[in-house]
Amino acid sequence: MEQEPRKIILLLLDGLGDRSYPALDHRTPLQSAQTPNLDRLAHMGSNGLFHASLMGQCLPSETAHYLLFGYALETFPGRGLLEAVGAGLRFDDQDVLCLAHLCNVVFQEGIPLLAYGRKEIKGNPDELEALYGAITPYEAGGVRFTLEKTGPNDGILILRGMVSPHISDSDPMIRGCPMARVLPMDHNPEPDEARLTAHALNEYLTWCHVKLVEHPDNLARRERNVPQANFLATQRCGRSIVQVPFYRRWGLRAMLIASGHMYAGLALELGITLFRVEDSPDPEGDIRERLSMALNDRGHDFIHVHTKVPDEVAHRGDPEGKRAAIQALDRGLNELVDAVTRRKDLIVAVTGDHSTPSVSPLIHSGEAVPVLIVGGDTRRDGVERFDEVCALQGCLGPLRGSELMLTLLNYADRSNLLGHRLGQREGPSFSKDYQPFRMEEG
Repeated sequence: MEQEPRKIILLLLDGLGDRSYPALDHRTPLQSAQTPNLDRLAHMGSNGLFHASLMGQCLPSETAHYLLFGYALETFPGRGLLEAVGAGLRFDDQDVLCLAHLCNVVFQEGIPLLAYGRKEIKGNPDELEALYGAITPYEAGGVRFTLEKTGPNDGILILRGMVSPHISDSDPMIRGCPMARVLPMDHNPEPDEARLTAHALNEYLTWCHVKLVEHPDNLARRERNVPQANFLATQRCGRSIVQVPFYRRWGLRAMLIASGHMYAGLALELGITLFRVEDSPDPEGDIRERLSMALNDRGHDFIHVHTKVPDEVAHRGDPEGKRAAIQALDRGLNELVDAVTRRKDLIVAVTGDHSTPSVSPLIHSGEAVPVLIVGGDTRRDGVERFDEVCALQGCLGPLRGSELMLTLLNYADRSNLLGHRLGQREGPSFSKDYQPFRMEEG
């Protein structure tokens, strides 16, 4: 009797990797955490290290996920585009979408320095809505600017006209650094459009500063001695690029369970079924609920379960807090461990998209993250702990980019023999979706 291919669940703990700290006895938060469920999964399966690109390269979440799913940097549409899609904004394919948020600058010798960033600019929703509304719309040099607020202090700047996404960022992302002049990128394929876009955006940002400084809500903020939102920071422009659907690339009916506009946009752009969830103050309950949904799903072959918790805690500069968050997530994995132990139709992988250092000037760092694959007849390598150091003793070794998806296909018995062609599509997964042979009439 032919065995049915196994279902794949990929649990992605965002920003899982870290560095070692004296406060944790020179261990990482994951190394120092009590993680009996993750350790049990590691013991039952194959272990290794994973990097979505090149070892040492610092990746943002959107790029790491895109590469992990087996896509190339050349077709990456940009974070701005993904956020806009996930937020349900209307735009044309030729428009440029840019991340934007309010920040506070102080001037030193006429140069604006970043004093308070996105998360430090707080206020009631009406106040921030009024500030965003005061700086849209605008037109300069034939470029039309529209700013759409998508979160507490998050926005998408839509650029229309003869525009190009091949421009630099104005946001240095590090407090105390000068805000950056927007420039066309070197050797870009649209030099004229990029030059026009950069010039117009610099003019718009200057206009935004003038409007924000004189806004009544900012004057009130000064009276309350809280940081004024007196500058608009922009970064990571993108534009629509036709994507190969996930099913066509991998032969898997996929679902993504996640919160946040970016992950929603990524799913929608790649043709992945989106199940959007909200984060609560209870990470254990959240991950338990998401995994239960994945385990009980019958309509998909590949389910990506995501949590942002480790990344968010690391960004607060709190190694002990990150350890506690990892322990809370581990407590939510009981049903997953039980399912892997009992079921024969399941392949489970656990990893992160990148490392997020709890103490560093870097936003994300370039160290690899641990990965485990368990279920079915996967090799058991004797690794007893799931962490950044023990994982390299495992039989998976170092995996990069699309190698993770290829390895999951292999263990799920869904791989195609390289060079075997059935139908017009040659891909990594075996497909029964081809035309059967019919005898020629004649």
